Amino acid sequence: MEQEYYELRLYVAGKTAKSVTALRNLKQYCEQHLKGQYSLEVIDLLVNPQLAEGDQILAIPTLVKKVPEPVRKIIGDLSNEEKVLVGLDIRPRQREN
Repeated sequence: MEQEYYELRLYVAGKTAKSVTALRNLKQYCEQHLKGQYSLEVIDLLVNPQLAEGDQILAIPTLVKKVPEPVRKIIGDLSNEEKVLVGLDIRPRQREN
């Protein structure tokens, strides 16, 4: 079974508590469930505000799953792992004993 590759983009605004938490949570989930199957681009809208338009970003932080389709967006600090995995359509890996 071929595993899908995920292209993720996290929009943040500087080093706010929510942005830092979202990035930390996202990295943890990706390493746990998508190890070797993802790319993560972090876009700081304080540095590149014009990039918000392309993905129609209305709130920060926002995670955008570009690939595989459909494109999905999750807003917030990504602290609810189940909500993030469902939102990204990731099936949790079975933990090995």
